Amino acid sequence: MNENLSSNELREKFIAYYKEKGHAVLPSAALIPENDPTTLFTGSGMQPLISYLLGEKHPQGTRLVDAQQCFRVNDIEEVGDSRHTTFFEMLGNWSLGDYFKKEQIPWIFGFLVDVVGIDPKRLYVTAFSGDPSIGIPKDETSVEIWTNLFTQKGVTATAVDLGTEENAYIVGMQNGRIFYYGSKNWWSRSGTPETMPVGEPGGPDSEMFYEFPDVDHNKKFGEHCHPQCDCGRFIEIGNSVFMEYKKEGEGVFAKLAHENVDFGGGFERMLQAINDSSDIFLGVDNLKKILDVLEEKSGRKYSDSTAKKSFRVIADHMRAAVFLISNGIAPSNTDRGYVLRRLIRRMVRHCDLIGVEEGFLAPISRIVVDSYVSIRPILSEQSMVILQTINDEEQKFRKTLKSGLNEFGKKVIGAGKKSLNGEESFYFYQSFGFPVEVMRELCQENNITFSEEEFNKEFEKHQKLSRFGTDKKFAGGLADTSEQTTKLHTATHLLHTSLRKVLGEHVGQKGSNITAERLRFDFSHPTKMTTEEIKKVEEIVNEQINRALPVIKEITTPDKAKESGALGFFTEKYGDQVSVYSMGDFSKEICGGPHVQNTSELVSFKILKEEAVSAGIRRIKATVG
Repeated sequence: MNENLSSNELREKFIAYYKEKGHAVLPSAALIPENDPTTLFTGSGMQPLISYLLGEKHPQGTRLVDAQQCFRVNDIEEVGDSRHTTFFEMLGNWSLGDYFKKEQIPWIFGFLVDVVGIDPKRLYVTAFSGDPSIGIPKDETSVEIWTNLFTQKGVTATAVDLGTEENAYIVGMQNGRIFYYGSKNWWSRSGTPETMPVGEPGGPDSEMFYEFPDVDHNKKFGEHCHPQCDCGRFIEIGNSVFMEYKKEGEGVFAKLAHENVDFGGGFERMLQAINDSSDIFLGVDNLKKILDVLEEKSGRKYSDSTAKKSFRVIADHMRAAVFLISNGIAPSNTDRGYVLRRLIRRMVRHCDLIGVEEGFLAPISRIVVDSYVSIRPILSEQSMVILQTINDEEQKFRKTLKSGLNEFGKKVIGAGKKSLNGEESFYFYQSFGFPVEVMRELCQENNITFSEEEFNKEFEKHQKLSRFGTDKKFAGGLADTSEQTTKLHTATHLLHTSLRKVLGEHVGQKGSNITAERLRFDFSHPTKMTTEEIKKVEEIVNEQINRALPVIKEITTPDKAKESGALGFFTEKYGDQVSVYSMGDFSKEICGGPHVQNTSELVSFKILKEEAVSAGIRRIKATVG
């Protein structure tokens, strides 16, 4: 066993291993998906490569390798156990119509066993059991390859057909090493063969699991343990997807023109296995470094069962917050900004629970920066922005947290309440900014029943009232619908396109706010604009005003709008119909706000100020007329 392998060592070994086998090395894509309004974050290694897996030619060839940064919102509330994290990396190797099973399986087995020293006796694998009703056979090819590989290492590899998870809990592992499952070992973007839409590609996969024999099976999950059990005895460390089919009709599948391999290896879980730690926070050096500092600053031990959850929440959330901020996200009450705000506020709460002094949260971010700066150099440049963002958000939250806790003590604990209804819990959310998880934890700590369902109903009721109160206003952050704000709103379109022409197509709208006096436009850009760049943008906007371009509105579908080249950089999903506004041959954008009929109505355009909002996000304030 190769003990205490570091994060940097594992990443470098994986990349070097596949580079030697002819794979081009890809940089990690951003955590904010490019031109994808359907999801807030990049949540898997394959997400940035899906178009190439579907047949588009990749500029770097047919063999690719990467280490992709990922974030999953759904795991926020799971953090606190020994296995879950919100931010993680995925190690990936990809074949786009090049090699297939007979290369992929021996390569990944060789990497795990021969390169990083995992004991093959602790490895278990799964394969697809087939589906005769749709003409897809049992994946005996993968099982035969796995059997030979284990045998070569002196490990008996019996194959057992478990079928479903439900059956696996009943019959157990039966001394097997390789296990057939049904839909659990099928991959597509849309789930099982039955749920996949026509035209969707997919295929069988083969997963690898590492066993921690010292972890006792918890029978609350089922009578017998097996690799897909969630008790913690087994962790999945990698999955080779063999994408070779396309759905052509109900129950009808055909072979794709090319067979692809999509391997995704959970980086932290792989490191956890290599270092033989059933606790991911002890098995991953970059997480353990945070635990060590928390022990020092709190005077508590990680081994203390009453402190362990807080240690884990802070360690995970700090790492996630640093990466979110470095990807240009700032705390707010909507979308990605709200996710970041939840992470920071939850950290504040758990720092208080273990006695970490106020104001120390931000300096912990330096541990993350130092741990990852070798693979993400921009962290060094952004370290002060990261520290300041976390510190500012902590101070904002503490102002309301203190009074909110006092109020909770009086109105709930002091009143002897045994439960918190939706109206009461929403009061703490609205008045003191308590995230749902803070209320849940407060109630758990004081043996008070908390109904999240009731809270959600109250939250939805509030949303409907808010929408009713603003239904006569236009979208896009307008304070009113006067002639001046209409002019300023129109100017944001000209400004958006001009910024992309001067700074590059990476520029995308991140928010806007318009009053009768000025427009405020937030956009993605990594550096401060130069005086020359500001002047050039002004000149381009004024040129379009002087051209007296007609402003034309068209109602169409989101797909057709995007096909026509219309910009649409918002995170929410569009409805069936959208409004597209074109200004001559210069600007075309999806928008729901009011516009002038001709750009000449703006008269003139002047930039008042250009400034930073957060890491990677700039702001322009400007006026017209």
